[in-house]
Amino acid sequence: MNGGQDSEVAGSAGPPPPLEWKFSQVFGERTAGEEVQEVDIISAIEFDKTGDHLATGDRGGRVVLFERTDAKDHGNRRDQERMDYPISRHPEFRYKTEFQSHEPEFDYLKSLEIEEKINKIRWCQTANGALFLLSTNDKTIKFWKVQEKKVKKICDMNVDPSRAVGNGSVAGSSISTNLKPYVANGGCLDRSDNYLSNDFSFPPGGVPSLHLPMVVASHETSLVPRCRRIYAHAHDYHINSISNNSDGETFISADDLRINLWNLEISNQSFNIVDVKPANMEDLTEVITSAEFHPTHCNMLAYSSSKGSIRLIDLRQSALCDTHTKLFEEQETPGSRSFFTEIIASISDIKFGKDGRHILSRDYMTLKLWDINMDSGPVATFQVHEYLRPKLCDLYENDSIFDKFECCLSGDGLRVATGSYSNLFRVFGCTAGSTEATSLEASKNPMRKQVPTPSRPSRSLSSLTRVVRRGADNPGVDANGNAFDFTTKLLHLAWHPTENSLACAAANSLYMYYA
Repeated sequence: MNGGQDSEVAGSAGPPPPLEWKFSQVFGERTAGEEVQEVDIISAIEFDKTGDHLATGDRGGRVVLFERTDAKDHGNRRDQERMDYPISRHPEFRYKTEFQSHEPEFDYLKSLEIEEKINKIRWCQTANGALFLLSTNDKTIKFWKVQEKKVKKICDMNVDPSRAVGNGSVAGSSISTNLKPYVANGGCLDRSDNYLSNDFSFPPGGVPSLHLPMVVASHETSLVPRCRRIYAHAHDYHINSISNNSDGETFISADDLRINLWNLEISNQSFNIVDVKPANMEDLTEVITSAEFHPTHCNMLAYSSSKGSIRLIDLRQSALCDTHTKLFEEQETPGSRSFFTEIIASISDIKFGKDGRHILSRDYMTLKLWDINMDSGPVATFQVHEYLRPKLCDLYENDSIFDKFECCLSGDGLRVATGSYSNLFRVFGCTAGSTEATSLEASKNPMRKQVPTPSRPSRSLSSLTRVVRRGADNPGVDANGNAFDFTTKLLHLAWHPTENSLACAAANSLYMYYA
């Protein structure tokens, strides 16, 4: 998956063995019976490019940052990897800081409330030891800088330290407030000394000189988040995606009908590069569901639609990219169309592989892996919710069929992952011949269980029948044999960019696993 040569080597050696996932840590764990507040539910999660920082956003508009601790304990991690130094500890993170990114707003022109929920977070390039990231709600994108600053303190005062308070003022009232006026050179117009209070005493030998208070930087540091720019008033519809460009200067934001291109330094204008809005809204047949820049080619990006298609566009072709370079979609099986066909075909998330050659897409029922050099169909299809097919009517009634699950790829491109119901998430091997299909529960006891799922697209009728039959054997249970729970769903997860480590968001809890 990392190029032709690597793929051939992997193919000749056979697929890698399935990973053994272990629990690492949890943040915000709920106690039994504890009610989850709506504002605390995690709505976005993202590792930075190094994997040393992790950011989460919640429905209350807050962004929480975590930093890796085990890499610091072992010195420079990259040097150790170069020396083939064995790293004994699994990845560990700790809480770093949090800040309020978005507040609830009201659009008076449209009489609409704009909720503060964070839809997406994307890390930007670091500079001078500061962290930069983009966060967005439905309408407004913000560019944040988080930097460590030394705490400044006041010292060198002419007062007894035991009688001074933290800001440098004298405790109590050692000096009377009834002070006489002073002239410019510091002399007093009234030479009488009765302006000093009774409890003020000169040190032995008098005061040789007046020490002015000095502000000095201490060894203590505090993290200061600062909003550098606000990109607003550019979307009529809800923003569903933001994505950084590899050039480090621009990013895109996408809503249901348009994709805009921004420069990080310019917040008052953007360029509309994709517009699928028809002249008559009654002719609207599909909307944009997700968009992402290519990881290395700054002129290429992909976006998905509610009809299950992915379009690859090249910014060099024209200023308005309404025509795509390539179209990726799977042809509908004759006779399989139903009322739910278009709903479950809608793609909720797409991700480029690190190599830039593959795109992973997630629709309601499946994960699909596409090769950008092959637009005839996906190179692999992974059944995620096939067991729910008999329940589509119930899922439609309770709106669960519209849930938007995210997906992610491992840094080496050998595996893919996505979430499901009952706080489960699935990990599939995507190399040739791999049958790895692991289901885990987001808890301290993941209860790993293998699910025999074909990792390649099943083209024969017998294979298709077998896949559907497996899901329909017991429609009341999930892949782990438990009754599935539509109220607990794992929508958001992220794969560490260089290691087999996963971060999963289950309601207000952040679970981390390693293999």
